[in-house]
Amino acid sequence: MTELDHRPAITVIGMGNMGSALARAYLERGYRTTVWNRTADKAETLADAGAMVASTAAKAVTASPMTILSLLDNTAVEDVLDSVGEAAAGRILVSLTSGSPAQARANDAWAAGHGAAYVDGKVMGDPPDVGTPRISLAFSGNREAYETARPALQELGSVLYHGPDAGYAAVEFNAQVAMGYEFLIGYLHTLSLVEAEGMDLEAFTERLAGSLNGYAGLLQLMAGAIKDGTYGPDLGDLDVQAALMDDLIGHRESTGVEAVRMREVKALMDRRIAQGHGDQGFSSMYELLRP
Repeated sequence: MTELDHRPAITVIGMGNMGSALARAYLERGYRTTVWNRTADKAETLADAGAMVASTAAKAVTASPMTILSLLDNTAVEDVLDSVGEAAAGRILVSLTSGSPAQARANDAWAAGHGAAYVDGKVMGDPPDVGTPRISLAFSGNREAYETARPALQELGSVLYHGPDAGYAAVEFNAQVAMGYEFLIGYLHTLSLVEAEGMDLEAFTERLAGSLNGYAGLLQLMAGAIKDGTYGPDLGDLDVQAALMDDLIGHRESTGVEAVRMREVKALMDRRIAQGHGDQGFSSMYELLRP
C-alpha cells in the first residue's frame, strides 16, 4: 500500500455550498475524500483539491466506511439512498441535510433494512465556518455508529449527540431555528414601533442587547415550572400582565404597527385567567399550547 492509502477515508455526497465546504475541510485535514454529485461538473471542481470523484453514488458510498449526505432536501436523500441500495451494507451513513424528525426516522429504518447504520445530523452555521468552533452540529441515531464517526464529525465543528432516536437532531435544529425566527420577527415589529415614535433604532438595539442577558435565567425557570407543572408568578401574575398587554396593544395600534402577535398573547392570557389561574405567571400558558 502507498502512504496515501493509509489516510482515513470519507465520502461526501452533494457538492452544494455546504457539501463542498465539508469535502474541502476533510481534504485540508488529510482525509482520503471521495465525492459525488448528481451534476458531475460540481464534483469535478473538488478533484483539483485532491478529491476522488466517483462515477455513481453507489461507488462513492463503497469507497469509504462513512458517507456524509449534504443535499438540498430529504427528497434528494431518498433518491440517493434508492440508487445506492445494497451498496450501503456495512457502511455508516450520516445525513447533514435539512428535514423533519419523521424523515430522519424513515431514513434510519431504510438504513437498518439495508444493513447500514444511520446518523442524522443538522448543521447550525454557514459554509465558510465549517471546520471552526463557529459551526455547531446536532446528531442523533445509531449510538455505536455515532461514536465511531465522532472523530471525523468533530473535524467539522462542535458536536452534540441527542440520543438514539434518529429524529431528535431534527427536533433540536427545527426548534432552535424556529425560536430564532420567532424572536427576529418580534424584533422587526418592535423596531417598527420605535421608528414610528421617532427614536434611534441603533441606540435602542444596543440597550435591548444588554437586556437580553437577563432572559437566560428566566427561560430555565420557565422550563422547570413546565416540567414540574408548578407555575409561580414569573413576570408577575397573569391578571397584572393582561392589563399591561392592553397598553402594549393600544400603543401599537396608535402608531399603525401590526399588533397581531400581541393580541394572540392577550387572548391566551384571558383564557388562562378565565380558567381561574390569574395568579400564575406567563409560563402557565403552556398548558393551553400542549398538543
